[in-house]
Amino acid sequence: MNLLARNGVAIDESFAEAFDMRATALVITAPTLHWARIAATSLTGFATSVIACGCEAAIDAELAAEATPDGRPGVRVLIFSASTTELQKQVQTRVGQCVLTSPGSACYAGLAGEEALKLGDGLRYFGDGWQIAKRIDGRRYWRVPVMDGEFFCEGSTGLTKQAVGGGNLLLLARSAGAALRAAEAVAAAVAATPDAIAPFPGGIVRSGSKVGSKYKGLPASTNDAYCPTLRGSVASALDADTAAVLEVVIDGLSAAAVAAAMRAGLAAAVALGPEQGAHRIGAGNYGGKLGRHHFHLKDLL
Repeated sequence: MNLLARNGVAIDESFAEAFDMRATALVITAPTLHWARIAATSLTGFATSVIACGCEAAIDAELAAEATPDGRPGVRVLIFSASTTELQKQVQTRVGQCVLTSPGSACYAGLAGEEALKLGDGLRYFGDGWQIAKRIDGRRYWRVPVMDGEFFCEGSTGLTKQAVGGGNLLLLARSAGAALRAAEAVAAAVAATPDAIAPFPGGIVRSGSKVGSKYKGLPASTNDAYCPTLRGSVASALDADTAAVLEVVIDGLSAAAVAAAMRAGLAAAVALGPEQGAHRIGAGNYGGKLGRHHFHLKDLL
């Protein structure tokens, strides 16, 4: 199973299997970076997996004032979903409940995509007829009266159909602490990669899943092959030295972005070495039958 070793870390001859998704990006600004981040964090809450959350979302980057449309500090977020209809629903609901409500906030398109999603064009009705449309450089914006002044929001944002979800790295370690150190290093490397996010809490997931379940109607269940407590009871993928496994799942606006994030994460985990982090790195797939994007670990080294 293990093909190569780098810095004493074994690398599985495996690949991450990823899927086509729809995605958009939003730029959220506020009087301070603190409040921009609060709005963005609220918007991207409960957005770890499309299995139950409707979308996968996280902060992509913090933006200096000179890099935003209104000259204020901001945050760019990425939102992924399985369909255009669901993505539109998630964008409108989350911006309306988490950005419109946040003090001093404004919201702008963060992506020029093949199609448009409603942003302010849907939220303007909250103004109850007092909202005002403005056109600036051919783009429409809405000024919606709120109790601290106005919510300024771009009319629409772009959608891309080139997004990819489900890139991943499995980090096998000799202790739970070592697994967490490795996963934190990988998550930080992904966060520093443009156009890519790791949507789970802190970028890390402990409850890796497989397709299907013994229970009717459940689409996914625990990845028993990687559960240390089940070693000896199932066809385990773990060696005797592995005490804990953590996974980092990666979504990107393109296959290239996912590959870049996986490459950066793999390098970060390898740099830690087996004593401080993972002693083995693998990837999750379904035999190549479900997702058309295959990211082979040996190609990312």
